[in-house]
Parts: sequence; structure tokens; C-alpha cells
Amino acid sequence: MYKLLIVDDEPLVQVGIKSMLDWSKYNIEICATALNGQAALQIIEEKRPDIVMTDIKMPVMSGLDLIRICRERYGNEKPCFIILTSYEDFHMAKEALTYQVTDYLVKLELTADTLSEAIERVLAAIRRIEERDGAASTAVYPFYDKFFIRLLNNLFESEEQFTLQSRDLNLDFGYGGYVCCYGEMTSPQAEQLPREKQISLFVSSMQMIRELAAKYMPCYALSLDIRHFALIFCYSTISESCRESKDYGREIRGILSGISTTLEKYYNVSFHCGIGSLTDSPQGISDSYQYSRQACLMTDASRPFSFFEDCLKEDSYHSSFNISLFKQELTRAFEEYDPEILQKTIDDICGLFALHPSYYVQALDAACNILYLSISLLQNGESILSEFFKDNPEGYRSIYKQTSVEQVINWLQSFSRQMCQLFEDRRRDYKNHIVANVKKYINEHVKERLSLNEVAAVFGISPNYLSQLFGKYNETGFSEYVNSCKIRESKKLLQEGHLKVYEIAEMLGFESAFYFSKVFKKLEGMSPTEYLNAQYR
Repeated sequence: MYKLLIVDDEPLVQVGIKSMLDWSKYNIEICATALNGQAALQIIEEKRPDIVMTDIKMPVMSGLDLIRICRERYGNEKPCFIILTSYEDFHMAKEALTYQVTDYLVKLELTADTLSEAIERVLAAIRRIEERDGAASTAVYPFYDKFFIRLLNNLFESEEQFTLQSRDLNLDFGYGGYVCCYGEMTSPQAEQLPREKQISLFVSSMQMIRELAAKYMPCYALSLDIRHFALIFCYSTISESCRESKDYGREIRGILSGISTTLEKYYNVSFHCGIGSLTDSPQGISDSYQYSRQACLMTDASRPFSFFEDCLKEDSYHSSFNISLFKQELTRAFEEYDPEILQKTIDDICGLFALHPSYYVQALDAACNILYLSISLLQNGESILSEFFKDNPEGYRSIYKQTSVEQVINWLQSFSRQMCQLFEDRRRDYKNHIVANVKKYINEHVKERLSLNEVAAVFGISPNYLSQLFGKYNETGFSEYVNSCKIRESKKLLQEGHLKVYEIAEMLGFESAFYFSKVFKKLEGMSPTEYLNAQYR
């Protein structure tokens, strides 16, 4: 149900609004009431209502100030505000509208009908936001997760691939500095909950971590599995004094402590976290992530947040496993659904640890890294992994119960067998799917310059592999297909008659009008001018 908060300094007005409609018919529950903006602000922080109906003029804090503060904290869309006003306060109502208020009601004209109409309008606005965000999440989140898994584990093939994918996902990496944190959530009550409720608890907790972190500074947040997560804090600028004095480490500790206190208060969930090194470029985020994972191993109940330099002092630097050592093989295995490459890579990793049975912490870390990669790089990765380990009460999280290198190796081998079978089942369909998506992308971006390298980078695969896929699963090669799409578009533009040949060539991303004419003649058997003349005979 949607949650409604009523804010008015007159208790009779609150009672009147409560009794005016059957709120259950609108799928709305009145979660609380408040007598002023300050009290309402605390309730909004605690209960996160979807709709706030507030008077404009109130003691302590006005409705106008309440709306302004909420917009600064939570953005322009949530919660949705309906303001209550009197005729003499209408100038304030007009100011409130500049804060993206959904509707306003004049108290003296308030009836069940006018209230119902306002509620219908605000519900329609909420649904539009939900539909938009739902569509965006469905389309973008799988790519978002894959992007950050590649970034954290240094799996990008080139800086160009990183730049193109971050641009397409509208991610800003123009900051002056970055610090990565790696954390694990814990909850005393979670173990007694059914799996579905455990998932719901930690998903809600992760959402709160994401929202609270962003209040302190720009931050990217990624859920690695149900309990584990990564945060990338982004600094606008970094002074040399801050870098040398490690002030940023103390600042991040303070932020994490504030988030943890709030999380424990509302969900009874706590977390411990490792803080990585400061880097001034996105390419250094992977190193910061590796440091943060090492630092997390040093945390305990008395020290929930550990800085990476603590690891260096305590000689625990080599307690984690850098998965980027196998990045080429793992990336190729997942992008091509190649069971042979995956099997060999995991066999190599298992063989490495079989020779070093005392390297338990590193073996566990390697398995967790592969687990995170699988969850993020596969569509519906978490569901797939849950199915793999459905016979184990702990599910895929049984990896955390393995207590020796031998047990970790057995877990990895079981994982590998089932993942290889999945790759076998999906291989051909996946390749056809990739080609279909690339063709769709080409058609949607036909007016841009489309090189094999650039398009491959957008889809996170190698140029050679994309070229092979087109040769095998399409009637023409990549370049031929791009040219055919551009020439088809050019014919439409020629027929419209508004543009000259050189203008069309430039619009469609050809390097010159001469080259455009050459390609056109090769595909159509005549030059653009001859084609145009033929249309008017």
C-alpha cells in the first residue's frame, strides 16, 4: 500500500481528512500525522511516506520549508506533496509549486470529491514514476551491474571500452578522486527468517545504504550478493594535504559510522566495511577495491571499519585474491558462454590452491570473487546460483561455511560443473541474441560513426569476437551491415529533398561525401545524384 502522512497544526483538520475518504479503496494507509513541519520531517525520515499532505502555514516549521528541505534531501519526485492552503496564503502556494508540488487544495473548498480527484492525480503521478523507473531498471541495471563488476575487478579490455560504456550508462567519472569500500551486512534476526524475508531485509538495507551514502557525497553503490556490497565515494577535488594526512580515511569512517547507526536503528542490520586507497583516476578504482577487501578482513565487532593501511601495518596484505590475474579467461568465458574456458580457468585456480592447503583465506576470497562475477555478469544471476545450490539449506552462500581449502575447492568444482552445463544450454541462443541486439543498436544509432571497436566496447565484447559472430550468424559482415543501414537511411533523406549529398554524408557519419557516394554506388548500382534523378523521372 502507499503511505500517506497528514501534516496540519489543527487536529480537527487531520481528523476531517482521515474520515473524508475510504483510504483502503485507493490502496493508501495513513501512516502518521504531524502538527508541524519539523515533526513531519522526522516522520518522513523514519517512515518514507509516498504522499505528504501538508498545510502551508504552521508553527515551528512551515509546510513550505518542509517541502524545500525534502526536495534538497530526496530529490524532486519523492515524496509527492499535496498542499493545503487558504486564500490569504495563495502567494505561498505559488512558491510551493516551484518545488514540484503535485497538487494543492483550498481548505474552504475541500470536499470528498475534490480530495478524491487530488488523490487520483497524485497516484497517477506516482505510477508514472514507477513505470519509468521500472522500465529504466529493467533495461539499465543488468548493464550497470556488469559495468561496475568489470570496473572493480579491472576487467575492461581498454580505456576506450570503459569510456564508451560509462557514457552509454550516463555515469560520471569526471571527479577528482575516488575511494572504494567493501562491506558485509549482518543481522541477528536474519538467520531465523525465511529466505524470502532475508532477501527483502537485505535489499531494503542496501537501498538505505545507497540513499544515505549519496547524502554525504556522490557515491556509486553495488550489491555483490545478498549481504556483500561495494561503495565508490567520489571526491570533487583532493588537496595534497588531505592526501598526505589521510584525512579522507577519517571522513569515510565517519560517513560509514553514520550510515551504520541509522541502518541498525531502522532494520536492526549492521555492517563492517574495509576502506580502500584514494585514487585520482577511474583506472585506479580496481586497486582501491582490492585494498578495501583486504581491509575488510581486519574488521571485527570492536573495529567495524578498517582502513587499508591497517592491513599493511599488520602484514595481512596478501590475504585476498586478485581475480584480475585471470581476467582475460573469465571475461571471455562469460561473454561467450564458453564452458571449456570456464572449466580450465577454475581448474587452474583450484590447482593453485591444492598446492597451498594453508591458503584458506585466499581460496575463500577467490571463490567469493567468482561468485560475485557470476551473479553480476549473468542475467538473473542470483536466481541461477540459488538454483545451482537449492539442495543446500544455505544456498550459494554455503561458500561462507567452507572451513578448509579442500572444501572451497569442492564448492568451486560443483559450481563449475553446473555453470558449464548452463553455458552449453545457452551458447547458441546467446550468440543469436547478441547479434540481434547489435543490429538493433546499429539501427538506432545509424547517424553516428559506428566502428567495430566502438560497438564491441558498448556490448562489452572483443572486436574479433563480434566480427566472428556477424560472420556466422548474419547474412553480411559487420561493416557491410552498417553500410547497408546507413545507405537505407540516406535514401529516405534523399527522397525528402531538403539536404545536399555532402550534408547527408556528414549527417550519417561518413568520412567524406566521396566515400559516401562510393559506398552508395556499390550497394545501389548508381550514385546518390543518379538515384535522386531517377526518383523524379
